[in-house]
Amino acid sequence: MKMQWLATLSAVVQHGSFAQAAEQVNLTPSAVSLQMKQLEQYFGQPLFDRSARNARPTPFAIALAAVVNRNLAELESMRHATDAPPAGNVRLGITESAMTTLLPQAFAQLQRHAPGIALQIDRGTTPDLLTSLKAGRVDAAIVVRPVSGGSSRLLWTPLLREEFVLVVPAAMAPGTTRQILSHSPWIRLDRSVVAGQMAARFVNQLVPQRQPLLDVPGIDAIIAMVAAGLGVSVLPRIRYQLRDAYGVRELPLGRGAPVRQICMVRRLADAGMRSLDAVEQAFVAAAALP
Repeated sequence: MKMQWLATLSAVVQHGSFAQAAEQVNLTPSAVSLQMKQLEQYFGQPLFDRSARNARPTPFAIALAAVVNRNLAELESMRHATDAPPAGNVRLGITESAMTTLLPQAFAQLQRHAPGIALQIDRGTTPDLLTSLKAGRVDAAIVVRPVSGGSSRLLWTPLLREEFVLVVPAAMAPGTTRQILSHSPWIRLDRSVVAGQMAARFVNQLVPQRQPLLDVPGIDAIIAMVAAGLGVSVLPRIRYQLRDAYGVRELPLGRGAPVRQICMVRRLADAGMRSLDAVEQAFVAAAALP
């Protein structure tokens, strides 16, 4: 028997349905149903009356859930009673851009305040990392929050708001955003990433039917190409070190400029986990640095 099964039982008894409990514990309703059947096999008796439309917990299930809740509350109080800094392995998914903008400072924060935490880094795009998080392959992820807002079954912590700009060669003649995008080759950030989708939507609204020179999956590579005079691009505001190194210019897009939100995201079931709280605090502190 697994402890997670008992936590799932508590959620089912609390919410009165497998579907609502599934949202709380970040499982599918079928997975919740399977866990309840496994618990019934373990205890050797039914936990639910399935003759009605909704499965009703038996008196034994209600009593068992009460025992589970008491013990979980005691375990939670013991977890917070310790003064020792959190420790352990944390599998962290992170996008390429956050690898250079947030990770170094966040890791420095962890080294100072929670040196017992060992990060295992998995780089990927936002869609891939969200899939890995839901599947349990990573414990948390630093991603771009989807325009739709993202799954309500996940816990989102905002870190940075980054406005998009038009990146042009340093020597480019003045012009409006529309003029520059209409007459200069457009190097498009790959639309497999959220930022690429946002940038492409903005350009297509401003200059309909505009075709890109090519799609490039990395922001750093695009900036190098812009610096070489190969075209222009709409990107999230770039870090000053990269801008200064390549000598490109950033032009504001004006009203209607897209803004992306960088977040740390984790499963709702992991809320309050000390090691993840420490990682979150480190990234929040890193995001607040100038």
